[in-house]
Order: sequence, then C-alpha cells, then structure tokens
Amino acid sequence: MNKSISIALLVGGIILVLYGASASDSAGSSVSRMFTGAPTDKTIWLLVGGGVLAVLGLAGLFRGSVSK
Repeated sequence: MNKSISIALLVGGIILVLYGASASDSAGSSVSRMFTGAPTDKTIWLLVGGGVLAVLGLAGLFRGSVSK
C-alpha cells in the first residue's frame, strides 16, 4: 500500500472517530440512549468506521516500513 494512502486512511479514521465521539454527546444520542440504552446508529457507524480506517492506515504504514 502506498504510504500517502496509508496516511490518508489514518487521518480519515481519526477524524471519523472524533466526529463519532462528538456525536455520542449530542442530544439525539442522549435521547436514543434513554429509550434504547444505546447511542444512535450513526454514532456507532462513525466510531466503528473510523476505527477500521485508522487500523488499516496504521497497518499500511507499518507494513510499508519493513525492508525486504
């Protein structure tokens, strides 16, 4: 994987996780937690998607740094 793509994935993942964390503190998520016990689906998808992108970006960076 290209190093610039890995960095872009990592940065995008971090942004999505931060946005998801912000969404989890929103009023809509609080109302959803009150009735269902869980945050909104959007919050969950942002956190999970951001985590996956960040892991892929880190894996690409570490894989690319290994010399053969």
